[in-house]
Amino acid sequence: MQIIENRSFDQERALYGSNGLVIRNCSFTGPADGESAIKECRNIEVENTLFNLRYPCWHVHNLIIRDSEMTEACRAALWYSDNIEIGNVKMHGIKALRECDNVRIANSDIVSPEFGWSSRNVEMKNTHAESEYFMMRAEDIRFSDVDFKGKYSFQYIDNAVFDDCRFDTKDAFWHARNVLVRNSIVKGEYLAWYCENVTFENCRIIGTQPLCYCKGLRLIDCVMEECDLAFEKSEVVADIKSPVISIKNPREGRISVPAVDQIIRDDESSRGQIFVDGKPAQ
Repeated sequence: MQIIENRSFDQERALYGSNGLVIRNCSFTGPADGESAIKECRNIEVENTLFNLRYPCWHVHNLIIRDSEMTEACRAALWYSDNIEIGNVKMHGIKALRECDNVRIANSDIVSPEFGWSSRNVEMKNTHAESEYFMMRAEDIRFSDVDFKGKYSFQYIDNAVFDDCRFDTKDAFWHARNVLVRNSIVKGEYLAWYCENVTFENCRIIGTQPLCYCKGLRLIDCVMEECDLAFEKSEVVADIKSPVISIKNPREGRISVPAVDQIIRDDESSRGQIFVDGKPAQ
């Protein structure tokens, strides 16, 4: 591995096509404002480095980035790349990750609209993220101990597991498929409409009109707060440990709650059973 230390690069495609580099204590910034510094590279390790220019890591295979910063000016940092490890990195440019495969992110800070689109095999741990349209159309996701804030997260995702996470989000999990959320807090409006085979286990769910138009939906030992007009036209099996404001026209399945202020049945196709404190409701 060739070691490059204590240098600054600002030219176009500064290290294009390299194979086997350790980039340490460097910066990609300067008046030439060049793009695509590490494009089409292989076997790259980056340590304690500043990225302040656009599109640095496209079509990179086997990439490690540690203890580094990608500024707001570092747009679209990692696209079309695979076998990526990111640790203790600030990823603050828009569209920081897209169309990537086999990604591991830990102990990092993400502030990046449209992050993670169409990426595959993404693992994220002990990380804070702020975004809009976060992880849209991503597949094979594993998150643990992730704090997320933003709108329209996890839409159209497929095959995901979330453990011990905290999500403050709106319109999350729309059209999601094959998802398990465990031991987590999910706060926001209109949760998981049109999803399929999604399970919430031991979760705290907060917000209006959750879980409508769902198929194969399961809630196991969950608490629901500020939840009204829940489960409209959904196929659902739910064991809820807290009172619910209102349940509206569940299509099929069985819902168990200790109490509910209002049950709305104004759709003849609503056949879902509702049990209140163990007794059948209307």
